[in-house]
Amino acid sequence: MQVSRRAVLAAIGSAGIALTARAGGREDPVVATSNGPVSGVHAGGVAVFRGIRYGADTATTRFARPRRPAPWLETVRTVNYGAASPQRGSEPDQSEDCLFLNVWTPEASAGGNRPVMLYIHGGAYNSGSGSDALYDGARLAARGDVVVITINHRLNAFGYLSLGQLMPEAYPNSGNAGQWDIILALQWVKENVAAFGGDPGRVMLFGQSGGGAKIATLMAAPAAQRLFHSVATMSGQQVTASGPLNAKRRAEAFLERMGIAQGDAAALAAVPADRIIEALDLRDPVNPEFQIYFGPVMDGRLLTRHPFWPDAPPQSAAIPMILGNTLDETRNLIGRGAPEMFDLGWDDLPGALARHIRCDIDPHEVAAAYRGFYPDRTPAGIFFAATTAARSWRGQVEEADARAREGGPSWVYRFDLPWTADGGRWGAPHMVDIGYAFLNLDKPGAMPGERTRALQVANALSGAFISLARSGDPNHSGIPHWPRHTLAARETMIFGESVYAANDPRGNERALFAKVPFIQWGS
Repeated sequence: MQVSRRAVLAAIGSAGIALTARAGGREDPVVATSNGPVSGVHAGGVAVFRGIRYGADTATTRFARPRRPAPWLETVRTVNYGAASPQRGSEPDQSEDCLFLNVWTPEASAGGNRPVMLYIHGGAYNSGSGSDALYDGARLAARGDVVVITINHRLNAFGYLSLGQLMPEAYPNSGNAGQWDIILALQWVKENVAAFGGDPGRVMLFGQSGGGAKIATLMAAPAAQRLFHSVATMSGQQVTASGPLNAKRRAEAFLERMGIAQGDAAALAAVPADRIIEALDLRDPVNPEFQIYFGPVMDGRLLTRHPFWPDAPPQSAAIPMILGNTLDETRNLIGRGAPEMFDLGWDDLPGALARHIRCDIDPHEVAAAYRGFYPDRTPAGIFFAATTAARSWRGQVEEADARAREGGPSWVYRFDLPWTADGGRWGAPHMVDIGYAFLNLDKPGAMPGERTRALQVANALSGAFISLARSGDPNHSGIPHWPRHTLAARETMIFGESVYAANDPRGNERALFAKVPFIQWGS
């Protein structure tokens, strides 16, 4: 039976009322949301709600903007994570019915006015979910007295196949459907987080890798204005989005791979999800060295400009922003799939750089420059440092400098504390800072350093994120003064064996790659 939201609210009082229900001999938290009442559990000293539906089944809105779900009157038990977007790989419980979010709160009742920290997962735009144990928000919520939220949304072709130029009437928003999902989740937060003890006026977004890139994209999306108050990006930038013509080329190639005519919207709507996933092995028609890219598109609808080019988005100039990267990003990004890079010789170094730095610069010049910068390093050490600077850190430099020119309140960090696995082989790799931010260094997927220092750094980094959410400034009593990032000094907080501020660390590397333009992969 279909019911209206007005009927839901009339039946349960108002969206701001929190109730309790008995399950298994104890009281479980029940919150009335604008879609209907949900019940959670108490765990880890906080109230936990997993798998709250914020959008309708996307199989009914494939490649389109998401819809709100049909309201419900009966209390829905939300104790298990919802499904993840369909994707390649081993992510469990995949379905097109994937618009779910999870909430951890110290107290599931109105009036708490706590800061809200909403995490957007990584995995580029292709994989992952907000259900990973590494993102469990219980400790962060308890330590910071904040409300923590993670979300699922559409990924890969389901979220970013751009059909707007091929089937404009049927799928005008398809190139950014995944971003529209995130916006719907943020609208849910604005409507409902007060009932979970949160402050809808203090919603801080944070995300790692693809999650950070999604946040950077939202900062330039007019539809996302006034839905968040501060942001922190962790090894995730989106300087440029896919242009419409390249997005069209990818859509044409993808439809051909599936055997669907370019104008056949009905066939595309009916194709099984598994067939869409199978087609993700296609080589990218713009750059065949890689598998096909799906990410945000400058479509004139969600995005009318590139996120951080030619400047920082003016609509987000006043939003406080943390931008972070790790010291050794590519040791796992490249090294896991190509372990031979750890055994490079000097003669092999230029060729390896040419394949992996993703910018048009003479690799012999890069090799010679790095041998001058770091005469004691091995070829492998130089390879990972140069590829980190050229393809992973470079986007953060572009965004931080654009923010500095704009005068937006920005703070930059570099995470240096090495992961202890395999004798320190991985250094401080991509993803290492996630477990620290969530205080989850004992969870699967965490990359902890030496225990005493790791605990200190976890308190320092998580405290900075909590402080940003609470006040719009990451400074807190557990760290030295963290100055804003400026072009004159390029102030950067280092989270390593100790926590300290430095001016323009790796400035020699930054200057080397500044001589060539930066064009983000997928643009």
